[in-house]
Amino acid sequence: MSGRGSRALLLALCVACLGGCASSPLTSWLPSIPPPNWDFLFGKSNKPGPLPEQKGTRNPHLDWQASVGKSAPGFAPALTAQGLYAASSDGTVVRLDPGTGRAVWRISANRRLSAGPGADDQRVVVGTDKGDVLAFDANGAATWTAHVSTEIVAPPLIAGNVVVVFAGDGRVYGLSAADGKTLWVHQRINPALTVRNYAGGTVSRGGIFVGTAGGRLVGIDTLTGTVGYEVAVATPKGATELERIADITSLPVIDERTVCAAAYQGRVACFEIVRGAVVWTRDISSLAGMTGDERNLYVTDDKGAVHALDRTNGASVWKQELLAMRRIGGPQLLGSDFIGVVDVEGWLHVLSRADGSYVGRLATDGTPATTQPVQRGGSMVWQSDGGNVYSAATR
Repeated sequence: MSGRGSRALLLALCVACLGGCASSPLTSWLPSIPPPNWDFLFGKSNKPGPLPEQKGTRNPHLDWQASVGKSAPGFAPALTAQGLYAASSDGTVVRLDPGTGRAVWRISANRRLSAGPGADDQRVVVGTDKGDVLAFDANGAATWTAHVSTEIVAPPLIAGNVVVVFAGDGRVYGLSAADGKTLWVHQRINPALTVRNYAGGTVSRGGIFVGTAGGRLVGIDTLTGTVGYEVAVATPKGATELERIADITSLPVIDERTVCAAAYQGRVACFEIVRGAVVWTRDISSLAGMTGDERNLYVTDDKGAVHALDRTNGASVWKQELLAMRRIGGPQLLGSDFIGVVDVEGWLHVLSRADGSYVGRLATDGTPATTQPVQRGGSMVWQSDGGNVYSAATR
């Protein structure tokens, strides 16, 4: 089926299910990623492509793995200075020793969870598909419960005395970290059809930077909820709602001078973090996410290729397409010289930051990562659909 035919079929399915995507008063979502491949919209996708020929000698190894419970997009490990927290769909919340993976404590929230956790050194917060927000102290004791408009779709963030919560209807809530009372709500009108966003946001300079449906990057003051920063990463285009999807579905990457974001059916763009002026843009569409070091940004495009872009001007440094059929997720820094990506069958693949060459891989439990891995020193940490948390490094 052609790309245009697939889009027409999907739009017809939306009309059948929703009575017309464009006219429905409800925002509808496409299924989440990973993997960034449209085949999963139409039932079980075909077996991924073969593993690349392995010529490198820098195979990664596991620091440790820990079992948490089956998970889904919306769950990701939360690292703090004192520990590592994880949660699962069945309500399990655990605190792990980040050096060994040993469970410090394990509790049950006594209800099914849809997202989490968010954590700092004093508390850990998770969310449910009923819109409940549950907070526990660093020892696992329940402290408060709050309620928002609809299900929680991304890990909450804790920024000082504020817990930032992301609801499925596009609202962003600021709750008091002390008792869960609502301090502010940021609300905007979503397009009729969006890609469901499990990424959440990034805290920087006293604000939370969030990518939205429709391709906007917004900076919200964490204390007041005031929007102090808003730029357009992508502009919706096309005749149908499907063609006009231009959503930011991954975390922005921020340094001292710039904030960068990637949009599906849009572009990768970097802006001055103070004035919002465009520094550079590249026409690369991404669903999976990106990361960066002092030299480059690394982004997985919607066809499964990994790009390295010069951080100062967006020029292409290298492009690696060997994993295009493996349905990979977003990249993460691994050691001082590599990046890692996890594919739909749970393989961790390692690429050289210098030239993108394929240097090694590691098998895990056969299931994809629930979201883009996080960095911990020279290691990367991620959670799998199959219920495991992994920490891996290179030899």
